[in-house]
Amino acid sequence: MKNMIFDTSAEMTDIYDLLLRLGVTANYIGFFHTAFAVHLAIQEPERLLLVTKCLYPEVAGQYQTNWSCVERNIRMIAEIAWNRSRPFLEELARRPLMDRPKASEFLAILAAYLLPRQYGDT
Repeated sequence: MKNMIFDTSAEMTDIYDLLLRLGVTANYIGFFHTAFAVHLAIQEPERLLLVTKCLYPEVAGQYQTNWSCVERNIRMIAEIAWNRSRPFLEELARRPLMDRPKASEFLAILAAYLLPRQYGDT
Protein backbone atom coordinates (compact mmCIF):
# COMPACT_ATOMS: atom_id res chain seq x y z
CA MET A 1 0.00 0.00 0.00
CA LYS A 2 1.60 3.18 -1.19
CA ASN A 3 1.10 6.63 0.29
CA MET A 4 -1.34 5.65 3.02
CA ILE A 5 0.02 8.47 5.14
CA PHE A 6 -1.59 11.67 6.25
CA ASP A 7 -0.88 14.72 4.12
CA THR A 8 -0.69 17.62 6.58
CA SER A 9 -1.49 20.40 4.10
CA ALA A 10 -4.35 22.66 5.17
CA GLU A 11 -6.63 21.44 2.36
CA MET A 12 -6.09 17.77 3.11
CA THR A 13 -6.53 18.38 6.83
CA ASP A 14 -9.92 19.96 6.09
CA ILE A 15 -10.89 16.94 3.99
CA TYR A 16 -9.78 14.47 6.67
CA ASP A 17 -11.70 16.45 9.29
CA LEU A 18 -14.86 16.35 7.19
CA LEU A 19 -14.57 12.58 6.70
CA LEU A 20 -14.03 12.09 10.42
CA ARG A 21 -17.10 14.22 11.17
CA LEU A 22 -19.03 11.90 8.85
CA GLY A 23 -17.95 8.93 10.97
CA VAL A 24 -15.31 7.67 8.54
CA THR A 25 -11.95 6.74 10.02
CA ALA A 26 -8.52 6.16 8.51
CA ASN A 27 -8.60 2.40 9.05
CA TYR A 28 -10.32 2.15 5.64
CA ILE A 29 -8.22 2.37 2.47
CA GLY A 30 -11.13 4.27 0.99
CA PHE A 31 -10.54 7.06 3.51
CA PHE A 32 -7.35 7.98 1.65
CA HIS A 33 -8.81 7.33 -1.81
CA THR A 34 -11.79 9.55 -0.99
CA ALA A 35 -9.65 12.31 0.49
CA PHE A 36 -7.33 12.39 -2.53
CA ALA A 37 -10.27 12.29 -4.97
CA VAL A 38 -11.93 15.23 -3.19
CA HIS A 39 -8.60 17.09 -3.25
CA LEU A 40 -8.35 16.57 -7.02
CA ALA A 41 -12.00 17.57 -7.54
CA ILE A 42 -11.44 20.80 -5.60
CA GLN A 43 -8.40 21.59 -7.75
CA GLU A 44 -10.29 20.89 -10.97
CA PRO A 45 -14.07 20.39 -10.54
CA GLU A 46 -14.39 19.23 -14.17
CA ARG A 47 -12.87 15.93 -13.06
CA LEU A 48 -16.25 15.11 -11.51
CA LEU A 49 -17.76 14.97 -15.00
CA LEU A 50 -15.58 12.04 -16.06
CA VAL A 51 -14.92 10.10 -12.88
CA THR A 52 -14.21 6.73 -14.49
CA LYS A 53 -12.04 8.20 -17.25
CA CYS A 54 -10.16 10.88 -15.30
CA LEU A 55 -10.66 11.04 -11.55
CA TYR A 56 -10.63 7.38 -10.48
CA PRO A 57 -7.64 6.47 -12.69
CA GLU A 58 -5.66 9.40 -11.27
CA VAL A 59 -6.40 8.27 -7.71
CA ALA A 60 -5.58 4.68 -8.70
CA GLY A 61 -2.22 5.78 -10.05
CA GLN A 62 -1.40 7.53 -6.79
CA TYR A 63 -2.18 4.39 -4.78
CA GLN A 64 -0.97 1.76 -7.28
CA THR A 65 -4.32 0.07 -7.78
CA ASN A 66 -7.01 0.14 -10.47
CA TRP A 67 -9.89 2.54 -10.91
CA SER A 68 -12.57 -0.02 -10.08
CA CYS A 69 -10.99 -0.65 -6.66
CA VAL A 70 -10.93 3.10 -6.07
CA GLU A 71 -14.62 3.36 -6.98
CA ARG A 72 -15.51 0.42 -4.72
CA ASN A 73 -13.56 1.88 -1.80
CA ILE A 74 -15.16 5.32 -2.21
CA ARG A 75 -18.58 3.63 -2.44
CA MET A 76 -17.84 1.92 0.89
CA ILE A 77 -16.90 5.26 2.46
CA ALA A 78 -20.14 6.80 1.17
CA GLU A 79 -22.07 3.92 2.72
CA ILE A 80 -20.32 4.36 6.07
CA ALA A 81 -21.05 8.09 6.05
CA TRP A 82 -24.67 7.38 5.11
CA ASN A 83 -25.10 4.86 7.93
CA ARG A 84 -23.26 6.78 10.63
CA SER A 85 -24.03 10.39 9.85
CA ARG A 86 -26.92 10.75 7.41
CA PRO A 87 -28.25 14.05 8.86
CA PHE A 88 -24.82 15.68 8.55
CA LEU A 89 -24.38 14.28 5.03
CA GLU A 90 -27.74 15.80 4.07
CA GLU A 91 -26.62 19.09 5.59
CA LEU A 92 -23.51 19.00 3.41
CA ALA A 93 -25.65 18.17 0.36
CA ARG A 94 -28.04 21.02 1.26
CA ARG A 95 -30.99 18.76 0.52
CA PRO A 96 -32.64 15.57 1.74
CA LEU A 97 -31.10 12.41 0.34
CA MET A 98 -33.61 9.67 -0.40
CA ASP A 99 -30.93 7.07 -1.13
CA ARG A 100 -27.28 6.62 -0.33
CA PRO A 101 -25.32 8.75 -2.77
CA LYS A 102 -23.32 7.02 -5.47
CA ALA A 103 -19.56 7.33 -5.15
CA SER A 104 -19.33 10.16 -7.67
CA GLU A 105 -22.23 12.02 -6.05
CA PHE A 106 -20.61 11.62 -2.64
CA LEU A 107 -17.39 13.16 -3.96
CA ALA A 108 -19.35 15.99 -5.56
CA ILE A 109 -21.14 16.73 -2.28
CA LEU A 110 -17.87 16.88 -0.33
CA ALA A 111 -16.07 18.95 -2.96
CA ALA A 112 -18.97 21.41 -3.29
CA TYR A 113 -19.02 21.86 0.47
CA LEU A 114 -15.27 22.40 0.75
CA LEU A 115 -14.64 24.38 -2.45
CA PRO A 116 -15.86 27.77 -1.14
CA ARG A 117 -13.80 27.28 2.01
CA GLN A 118 -10.66 26.79 -0.05
CA TYR A 119 -11.14 30.23 -1.59
CA GLY A 120 -12.28 32.01 1.56
CA ASP A 121 -15.94 32.33 0.53
CA THR A 122 -17.49 30.78 3.64
